[in-house]
Amino acid sequence: MKEFLFTFFGNVVFFYSMGLISSYIIMIILAGRSVFKSRKSQLRSYDRELISKSPYTPGVSIIAGAYNEEKTIVDNVKSLLGQEYPLFEVVIVNDGSKDSTLEKMIEHFHLIEVPFDYVQKIYTRPFKRVLKSTDNEYSQLLVVDKENGGTKADAINAGINAASFPYFINTDVDCILAQDAIYQCIAPILKNRDVIAVSGAMTMSNGCNVVDGSLKNHRAPISPIPLFQVLEYMRSFFVGKMAWSVINGMPNVSGGYGMFNREVIISAGGYRGDSFAEDMEMLLDAERYCCIFNRPYKVVQIPVTCCWTEAPSNLRILYRQRVRWGRGLIQTFVRHGHMVLNPKYCIMGMITLPYILFFELLAPLIEFSGFCVFVYLAFTGGINWSVAYIIFTMLYTFGLTLSMVVMSYDYVAGSTFDKKSNYFRVFIAAIFEPLFYHPFITFFSLIGYMKYLFNTQSSWGKMTRKGFAEIEGNKIPIKDENAVTKKN
Repeated sequence: MKEFLFTFFGNVVFFYSMGLISSYIIMIILAGRSVFKSRKSQLRSYDRELISKSPYTPGVSIIAGAYNEEKTIVDNVKSLLGQEYPLFEVVIVNDGSKDSTLEKMIEHFHLIEVPFDYVQKIYTRPFKRVLKSTDNEYSQLLVVDKENGGTKADAINAGINAASFPYFINTDVDCILAQDAIYQCIAPILKNRDVIAVSGAMTMSNGCNVVDGSLKNHRAPISPIPLFQVLEYMRSFFVGKMAWSVINGMPNVSGGYGMFNREVIISAGGYRGDSFAEDMEMLLDAERYCCIFNRPYKVVQIPVTCCWTEAPSNLRILYRQRVRWGRGLIQTFVRHGHMVLNPKYCIMGMITLPYILFFELLAPLIEFSGFCVFVYLAFTGGINWSVAYIIFTMLYTFGLTLSMVVMSYDYVAGSTFDKKSNYFRVFIAAIFEPLFYHPFITFFSLIGYMKYLFNTQSSWGKMTRKGFAEIEGNKIPIKDENAVTKKN
C-alpha cells in the first residue's frame, strides 16, 4: 500500500506541477509581450484631448451599490465624481440601507426626488424613487433608492436599468478610482468596437493616505494579510488576466472594477442575484450570448491600475471572502459545465474553462490530498527526503521567480506605487506567502466547496467598514465597530 501511494503520489505531483509550471511560463510570455506593447501605446495627453473634444465620445455610467455606508458615503461619492472624463454620470444605488446613508447623501449633495422613466430591463427588487441634485456641481450624480436585494448583483442590475449611457463601470462604493480610469478603459473600445468589456488592474488601498476621497500616495500595506493580497492581485492582473486577454479567453472581469457594454449585458440577462461569483457568471453569460448570436466580441485586460480597494485585514474577514469565492467557483461550473470543451463557445469553452477546472477548481483538492499523503508517508518512512527537498526547492524558486516577474511587469506598466522601495516589501511577502498565506487560501476554498456540496446556508458575509478621521490635514482609517454588509 505504501509503495503504491508513493508511486501514485509522486506521479500526480510531478505531472500536475509540470503542467502548472508550463502554463505559467506560457502566460508569462504572453503577458510580457502585451505589457511591453501597451507601454508603447499608452494614452498621451494628445489622445485624451482628442477623446474629450470629440462629439462621438461615448458616455459612461459609474454604478455602485450602497448598503449601510453612512460612515464613508460622502467621501466615497466625491471620489467617484472626481473623474476627468468629459461625459459620465455616477449612479449610486441605495440598496435599502437601514442607517443614515441616504439621508447623508440627500443633505450633502442637495438631493430631491425627480420624475424618472425607470424601465426594468433586468429584474430586481422593487424600485422606489430616483433623486438628483439641485446643485450644478453635482449634476452628474443620480441616486436610485430601492428595496434591499441581499446581494451586490441586485443593486448593480438596478443601476444598469437606470443608467443613461451605452457603457457602464461596475465598482464598489468604497473603491477609489484613478482620475483617468475611464479614459484608460474607453481607449480599447474606441480602437475596436467588438470590445464588450475592459478590466483595469486593482490593488489594495490599505496603507494609503486618503484626503477628500482621493489617494495622496500609493503605498504597499504594512499589515501582512493585505500585503499578501497585493502580490496575489498583481499575479492575477499582470500575468493571468493579461495572458487570457491576449487570446481572448478572459474568464472574468473583477466585480470591484470593470467597464462593460450595457446593451450586451442587458441582453445576456445582467448579473445573477443568487450567484456567489456574479462577476464570473455575468461575463460567461455575456460571452455565451455573443457566441449563440454570432456577435463578434472581445474582452480586454489593460495593465493599468485603475482602482484601489480595501482588502480584508484579518483572517476572519479573509475567510468569509474566500469561502464565498470557493463556493462561487464550484457553483459556476455546475451552472456552466455545458460550456466546457464545447467548440460553440470558442476559446472560453475549449481552453479557459478546462484550464480553470483543472488548475484552479481542482487545485485545492489535489494540494490537500497530496499533503495528507505526504504526512502519511513521512510518518511511515516512505519519503526520499533528498528528492523531496529538491522538488520543494524547485517549486519554491519558480514561485519566487514568478513573483519577481510580476513585480517587474507592474513597474514597466507604470508602477502601482509612488516609491520603488515598496516593491521590497512585496518581495518579502513573496518569500513567506507559500508558507504562511497560501495554505489558508487552500483551506478556505475547500470549506467553500463543502458549503456548496452540502447546501450549507451561507450569506455574503460582513466586512468591518472603516471611516476617516482628520489628522493634520490627512485622513486616516478608524475602526468602525459596526460591521456592515460588504460584497467583496
